[in-house]
Amino acid sequence: MSSPVNIPFQSVIKIDRSTDHPVYLQIARQLINAIQRGVLQAGSQLPGSRALAMVLQVHRKTIIAAFDELDAQGWTEIRPNKGTFVRKELPQDAAVKPYSAGLLTSYPEKTGYQFRKSMLLDALTLSPNTGLEFNDGLPDIRLLPLERLSKVYGGILRSKTNYRHFGYSHAEGNVFYREMLADYLNNTRGLHIKKENILTTRGIHMSIYMASSMLIDAGDVVVVGDLSYYLANMCFQQCGARLQAVPVDKEGISTEAVRELCKRQKIRMLYLTPHHHYPTTVTLSAERRIELLNLAAQYGFIILEDDYDYDFHYKGNAVLPLASADTNGMVVYIGSFCKSLAPGFRSGYLVAPENLILEMAKFRRLVDRQGDMLMEQALAELLEEKEIQRHLKKAVKIYQDRRDLFTSLLRKELGGELTFDAPPGGLSVWTKWNPDLNLMRISKNCTKMNLHLPQELLYQNEHFTAMRLGFGNLNEQEITMAVDVLSRAVNMEE
Repeated sequence: MSSPVNIPFQSVIKIDRSTDHPVYLQIARQLINAIQRGVLQAGSQLPGSRALAMVLQVHRKTIIAAFDELDAQGWTEIRPNKGTFVRKELPQDAAVKPYSAGLLTSYPEKTGYQFRKSMLLDALTLSPNTGLEFNDGLPDIRLLPLERLSKVYGGILRSKTNYRHFGYSHAEGNVFYREMLADYLNNTRGLHIKKENILTTRGIHMSIYMASSMLIDAGDVVVVGDLSYYLANMCFQQCGARLQAVPVDKEGISTEAVRELCKRQKIRMLYLTPHHHYPTTVTLSAERRIELLNLAAQYGFIILEDDYDYDFHYKGNAVLPLASADTNGMVVYIGSFCKSLAPGFRSGYLVAPENLILEMAKFRRLVDRQGDMLMEQALAELLEEKEIQRHLKKAVKIYQDRRDLFTSLLRKELGGELTFDAPPGGLSVWTKWNPDLNLMRISKNCTKMNLHLPQELLYQNEHFTAMRLGFGNLNEQEITMAVDVLSRAVNMEE
């Protein structure tokens, strides 16, 4: 009978009692690490549970649990009346390296190889935990019909008939959800689609990424507004597209500029946010929508219509999407409930002719096997019950009141420093500021007073000085406080 290995286990195994990880698992994992690196040789005997417990200053039952874990994973074997041994045939091949205590107690800080880095994809940081925040137009999650949603979702989890949603399903998305969504889009946006025309996604960004990856090749020209949505631009450039910016005025993107561009070069795609243009919030006029459809049919370019803000309009009926009048199959229409309900609802959709949806479903399997079947089922039931429609009707009235209060306070407190047009819809106001002001300094001043004004909302160069200020996430009291802080931040000395 071989003797137990004689190594300094108190050096090999470091127990961190400040974490939530069970001590027995910490011991088991570090013993596995020692086996992989040759510190514990195949066939060697481990110390008894009492002896190792004394060395590590833990309860014997903790060591027994760690040994049971090693045995369950196939790293050791327990021989009756003999002890615990490292198996001679390990569950996986591992390159054996000389012992190093650092390797057993910490993960490498950097890779040992080179990889491509992209400044283009540098992510924007999340908002700090400050009291107030201006964002780029997010809804107020406190308005959600959370009780009804929880009942519907809980009912789906409890129903045995819904077990099928826990398995693999259609890459295009939950069938019932797509049926209800098609009805909803047909009724609210004047579309004429079926479930076969819908691919569910995790939100607007995933829709843009998939459309870019499927439809854009390196060197293709993508037309965007000047200014345009920065994350969409990042997707296009990541695919190797060349961006061409065209002017945007009070009626939206300039169709004349698009026409002139088409005469000079081949255009692959036009990206636009017609309801309402990001970041300036203007609505694309009905006349320009028809003109863009005609140009797309004439010159053969794709229109990627990002209708992220359609559900929020305050002046009568909204202008119908380009997709509602597309007879030539040139429009790819995207939207989501991330803005209509809450950002945490990662439920978007992409609408296109069926042949493209089928091809995109193949691509979707590579990046996301399918959507969240349970959440999609819950959203489908809420759409069928008209719960989402009722919520949006109530929310729009609340957001309109908030817009009116916000714009009136901006005029009253900061009228001498900025100008703006009250938006006909949406949850943001595009404000143009005195060019002598330093917007970054104003942002830092706001932070000092617990108001977060993100850098990505600031637009300042030699041509313009502007901010996109979202108000939807703030109630009336918070709006009053936020405008007061913003006013004081503008007036603070350097």
